[in-house]
Amino acid sequence: LVIHENRGLNPHIKDVTRRMAKEGFIAFGGDYLTAKGGTPDDADKARDMIGELKAEEPVAFSQAAVAALAKLPGSNGKVGAIGFCWGGGQVNALAVADASLAAGVAYYGRQAAAADVPRIKAPLMLHYAGLDERINAGIAEYEAALRDNGKVFELHMYDGANHAFNNDTNEARYDKAAADLAWSRTVAFLKKNLG
Repeated sequence: LVIHENRGLNPHIKDVTRRMAKEGFIAFGGDYLTAKGGTPDDADKARDMIGELKAEEPVAFSQAAVAALAKLPGSNGKVGAIGFCWGGGQVNALAVADASLAAGVAYYGRQAAAADVPRIKAPLMLHYAGLDERINAGIAEYEAALRDNGKVFELHMYDGANHAFNNDTNEARYDKAAADLAWSRTVAFLKKNLG
């Protein structure tokens, strides 16, 4: 399951989904704005629409996608999720909400509340950008809660990179070296945990 940024299911996330499929995974890039008519061409409007979603709506969408993906022909029943920005936060929320999630990869995503960490069953890979002060403010508490609760996780910090460093359509933020390293780590992690 590929979970988009707060700009909706745009060409960049469709390309990430294609790249996941090329790595041998059954890949689905869901449009979390489907119930509102789908992702509009206007990225700012998409961001506003994402902001109108109730917290439980994207989690329910993710859980339905996980259940459907597990049953697809060719699936071994293990489903992972990868998300970016808003989608990274949704991966953390999904890990709390759905014990059937087999692996989660969050790119510069908002952390789950420390009190919710005991509910996480999936191994997690967390990618953070060194310059991303807003998101990084929550790392220490999340990391401590994951460690204190014996959770399986990897945390990678990309020094000098900014939020959205993986987005190769955003010239101001894209960091090829960080993106390539994070991607190679992500693919290896998902292959290990999803088999």
